[in-house]
Amino acid sequence: MTMKTDYNEKYKPTYQIHIVKKDGTKEPFQVQKVVNAVGKSAERVMVILMAEEKGKICKLVIDKVEQEQMTEIPIAVMHHVVEYALEQINQAVAKSYRDYRNYKQDFVQMLDEVYKKSQAIMYIGDKENANTDSALVSTRRSLIFNQLNREMYQKFFLTREEIQAARDGYIYIHDMAARRDTMNCCLFDIGEVLRGGFEMGNVWYNEPKTLDTAFDVLGDIVLSAASQQYGGFTVPEVDKLLVPYAEKSYGKYVEKYLCLGLARERAEDQALKDLEKEMEQGFQGWEYKFNTVASSRGDYPFITVTAGLGKDRFARLATRTLLEVRKGGQGKKGHKKPVLFPKIVFLYDKNLHGPGCELEELFEAGVACSAKTMYPDWLSLTGEGYIAEMYKKYGRVISPMGCRAFLSPWYERGGMEPADEADKPVFVGRFNIGVVSLHLPMILAQARQESRDFYEVLDYYLELIRRLHLRTYAYLGEMKASNNPLGYCEGGFYGGRLGFHDKIKPLLDAATASFGITALNELQVLYNGKSLVQDGEFALEVMRYINNKVGQFKKEDKRLYAIYGTPAENLCGLQVEQFQAKYGIIEGVSDRAYVSNSFHCHVAENITPIEKQDLEKRFWELFNGGKIQYVKYPIDYNLEAIRTLIRRAMEMGFYEGVNLSLAYCDDCGHEELEMDVCPKCGSRNLTKIDRMNGYLAYSRVHGDTRLGDAKMAEIKERVSM
Repeated sequence: MTMKTDYNEKYKPTYQIHIVKKDGTKEPFQVQKVVNAVGKSAERVMVILMAEEKGKICKLVIDKVEQEQMTEIPIAVMHHVVEYALEQINQAVAKSYRDYRNYKQDFVQMLDEVYKKSQAIMYIGDKENANTDSALVSTRRSLIFNQLNREMYQKFFLTREEIQAARDGYIYIHDMAARRDTMNCCLFDIGEVLRGGFEMGNVWYNEPKTLDTAFDVLGDIVLSAASQQYGGFTVPEVDKLLVPYAEKSYGKYVEKYLCLGLARERAEDQALKDLEKEMEQGFQGWEYKFNTVASSRGDYPFITVTAGLGKDRFARLATRTLLEVRKGGQGKKGHKKPVLFPKIVFLYDKNLHGPGCELEELFEAGVACSAKTMYPDWLSLTGEGYIAEMYKKYGRVISPMGCRAFLSPWYERGGMEPADEADKPVFVGRFNIGVVSLHLPMILAQARQESRDFYEVLDYYLELIRRLHLRTYAYLGEMKASNNPLGYCEGGFYGGRLGFHDKIKPLLDAATASFGITALNELQVLYNGKSLVQDGEFALEVMRYINNKVGQFKKEDKRLYAIYGTPAENLCGLQVEQFQAKYGIIEGVSDRAYVSNSFHCHVAENITPIEKQDLEKRFWELFNGGKIQYVKYPIDYNLEAIRTLIRRAMEMGFYEGVNLSLAYCDDCGHEELEMDVCPKCGSRNLTKIDRMNGYLAYSRVHGDTRLGDAKMAEIKERVSM
C-alpha cells in the first residue's frame, strides 16, 4: 500500500515562519496547505501532479521565503510565492491557481452579471439565437444557466489575451456557454447505433422491425443525442438509412394480404400503399417532434437530413415523401405552412438527377419543394471543387453539419493523409469541436492605427485561435464517454464503441476545429473603398494567406483545422458595435447595423443572381470548412427560373440555397412572398419565414420576431440575397 507523503515533515523551513491571514490573525506556516491548494488547482485543469513535482514546489516555496528572510508573511504575499513556484513546474496549474485565488471577489462580479442578464431574459427576452423561444420557462432557465457557464468559461478557461481579444472584438469565441462541456456539430451515424440494438437511458432498444417503429426510435435518438452537444446535428443520407426498415414493413404487409387471400400482385399493390402511408406519417411525426419538443438546452435542436442519392425504390419513396410532406406544410386546414426542422439538403449527382436521368423525378420534386418552402438546399456532388472531388474519387458524400459546416477528410488507415491509393476517407460519424471567428476589418484597422504590417497583426490572432483550439482538444479529451453514450459508446461517432468510463481523447483525432471568417466585404471596403462586387482582390489575397497559414498549423499540430464562412446571426450586429467602439463609424464598414456574413457580397448590392453566383465562386474553395451560396429569387414561385439557377449552381459545385421571403396570414390563411400586411383581410398577424443565413428562421411569429435588430435590419435591405 502506498504511504501518503507528509510534506510538513519532509519539507521544513530552517526557522519559524507565520502566515498573517486576512483578518490579521497569525498561524504557523505549513507547507502541506500549499500542496493541498495546488492539488485542487491542478484538478481544475485536469492535471495530476506527481509526488516529485509537489516536492519541487515545496522546496521552491521554502527557498523563496528564506531567500527573502520573511518571518511573517501576509497571505496575499504567500499566494504570489506559490504562483512563482508553480510557474517553474506547470504553467497551466499556475494559471488555475492564479484565477481561482480571488474567486470570492470574482464570483460576486460574475453572479452580478448573471443576475442582470437573467432579469433581461425574464422581462425582455433573448434574441441571440433564432432557434430559442425565450418566452418559454424551460428556455429561460437554460439561458440563465448559459450565462453562468459563459462567465465560468471566460474566468477559468480563457487566458487574459484571449479575453481581451474577444472583448475588443478581434476574435469571437462561439458558444462559450457550451464549449466547456461538449463538442459542436456532427454527422451522426444513426445506422451504426441502430444495427443490432443499443442502450439509451439505461433501457435496451432492439433494432426496429418496422418502418413506423424506426421513425419513432430515430426521433428519440436524434432528440437525445442532439441534447448532448451544441450546433447542427445531421442525419446523413436518410433515404438510404430507412430502406431496411421499409423493406421489413413492406414484407409484413405483403404477408398480411396474402394471408387474407389476395393474389400476390394485388397484395403487393396494397402493401405499397400502406407503406407509402407509413412513410408519410413517419416524416410528419418528425416534423411535429423536431419543431415542438425543445432539447434540454432549451432550444429546438438544429437538425438536418440529407437525401436524394438512393436508387432503391424504397429510398426513392423516402426522398419523394420527405419533400412532399415539407411542401404540404403543417397546421389546420387552410392555414398550413412549412416547418423549419429538419433542414433538408438534396444531394445532387448530375448523372442521376440530370435531364433524362434515372432520378430526375426526385430533382423535380425537390425544385417544386424549394419553390414553395425554400428547402431543400442543394449540394453539388458532381460539379467543381473539394466536395465533388471526394464523391467522384471515393464515392463518399460530405453532408453539411447544420447549415454550412463541412468536414476535412480523415482516412480510414492513414488519418490526415491517405496511407495509399486504396485508403478511403470517412465522414459519417465525425464532428467539430468549435469555432473561433476572426473579425478582419478590426484587424486591418488595428494594423493601420499602430503602423504595423497587417499580416503581422493577423498572425497574432491566428496563433491566438490556434492555441485556444489546442487547449480545447486537450480539455475535451479528458471527458468520459458517459457524457454522450449514444455517440461515444453506441457508435454514433466514428470509433464510438468506448467503455462508459473511457476518455474520449482517441475520437478527437478525427475532429475538426474551425477558424471562422466574417465581414470579408467590409474588409475590402476598408482596404480601398471598394466592395467585393467592385474589386475583391485584397480579400482573396487575405484568404489565400489564411489558408496557407492554417495549412501550416495542421501539419505542425496534426490537427484538422478548417476555414469556415461564419453565419453571423447576433454577431453581425455585435461586430459593428465593437468596431465603432474602437475605430468609429466608417462608410461601408461600420455605418450600418450589421456586417456581411463570411464571403458573401453585401445584401444591398443590386446584382443579378447569376452575377452573385459568379462573384462568390472566387472564394468557394478557400472556405472548405464551411460555406453556402444563396441568391434571392424575386420571381414569385417561377419554377423554370429556380430550376435553371439550381442546375447552374450544381455545375459550379455549389452548396446552394433558394432564397424567398415566405409570408402567411394567421387569420385568413392567405400566403404570398414579401407580405407585411395581408392584402385579403388587412391583418398584420403574420408568420414570416426568411433565410437567416444558411438556414431558415421565423422573422415574424404572430406579429413578433425571434431575430435581433441587426439581423432584421439586414433582411429589410436585402436585394441580392
